[in-house]
Amino acid sequence: MKDSELRTRTKAFAIKIIAVCDNVDTHKGRGVLVNQIVRSATSIGANIHEANYASSKADFINKFHIALKECIETEYWIEMLAGSNAITEDESKALLQESGAIRRILVKSINTAKNNM
Repeated sequence: MKDSELRTRTKAFAIKIIAVCDNVDTHKGRGVLVNQIVRSATSIGANIHEANYASSKADFINKFHIALKECIETEYWIEMLAGSNAITEDESKALLQESGAIRRILVKSINTAKNNM
């Protein structure tokens, strides 16, 4: 997958997370979950975007590692939202499926970049 495709995909994922969170009732103590997932989900694409301007191959790999960590964190927050019945099971499954796909791409990209050092 080309980097621009990954950037497009992570941007669409973040926008989907924001749209889902717009429907969460934050008056039931779920506001912190919404804030956390929006931060982590938007950070995935932000770090990938920043990697395009990395000062070295090591810096590039580091930015992708950060994006991977944010992706894993986002999966946790999806599970928390689902567990608190803030989102539906269908929403949870769809978000986890996309997050998992992004995570696998990031792992593959990191390994490819390391092998080409």
